Amino acid sequence: MRAATPMQTTPTGLLLVNLGTPDAPDTPSVRRYLRQFLSDPRVIDINPVGRAALLNLVILPFRPSKSAEAYRKIWGTDGSPLLTHSRALTTAVRARLGDGWRVELAMRYGNPSIEASLTALRSAGCDRVVVLPLYPQYSSAATGSTVEEVCRVAGALWVTPMLTFVGAFYDDARFVDAFAAVGRPLLDTGRYDHVLFSYHGLPERQTQRTDETGAHCLRRTDCCDAIVAANRHCYRAQCFATTRALVAKLGLADGSYSTSFQSRLGRTPWIRPFTDEVVRELAQKGVKRLAIYSPSFVADCLETLEEIGLRAKEDFVAHGGEELTLIPSLNATAPWVEAVAGLALDA
Repeated sequence: MRAATPMQTTPTGLLLVNLGTPDAPDTPSVRRYLRQFLSDPRVIDINPVGRAALLNLVILPFRPSKSAEAYRKIWGTDGSPLLTHSRALTTAVRARLGDGWRVELAMRYGNPSIEASLTALRSAGCDRVVVLPLYPQYSSAATGSTVEEVCRVAGALWVTPMLTFVGAFYDDARFVDAFAAVGRPLLDTGRYDHVLFSYHGLPERQTQRTDETGAHCLRRTDCCDAIVAANRHCYRAQCFATTRALVAKLGLADGSYSTSFQSRLGRTPWIRPFTDEVVRELAQKGVKRLAIYSPSFVADCLETLEEIGLRAKEDFVAHGGEELTLIPSLNATAPWVEAVAGLALDA
């Protein structure tokens, strides 16, 4: 009687997904990227006719050249900072997890694509894939869109891998510890009068749509003071929860920190307070040395390096401040590599 052949153990896949970046800091590349990004109905969540008109008549004729100029200010010799840091993270996590895993990087928009990276994991024999969207706080525009696209691509494969998604990790102790570790050496110098926690903004309607009670989100002044059933999926509430966790970890005193939201676009109401306005107000109130965290971004990118590190710094000084310091993002630091590996292993 022939002995049964033991089944070969297949590796587990880990797909790290960030939002995306143009392939080059030129107008055609940025236009392609913005077209893909802003065509997503979860990003510009209005009727299709209105979205097409806004994109083709208002945004794409003018914004790509301006954005390309901003990208050129922060583009490195090895390319996009977001892609460079994300690749370094992928390499480090791959080494940390070892032979039982296959780790790939994808961008929701741009390259490497979700389709290419998920196909690579299947080609490596991964029957199960853990998907980690690299967005600490949940939003439909980022997390929801990524989950939807991964499911679409996986469902089109003849052998569909079993998928496990890592959810929002806005208050995960490993994430908080990693961000605290990045900023503590700077903050411990005692040179800073104030710490600002600046998060990417969202239209108010997108946060309100996560409130299934219809009576909580932005309908009361204390709506984000604690995570409760009504706001458990609310991006703004999760951002404030991240701030509270970092403040506690760093031991910041009351009155020495603020929370704000950056990168608003268009005339529709966006969640407040706005970072650009807060930066000016702090300078005008006598804050001379300002440190800024950006805890919705796990890798330095256009929104951190250019919007905060260059434009906000110039604005702060112009309104009476003396020094604005951008605290680096997590990038591929050792605590963040360990945190990502831990999130994957937990899943």
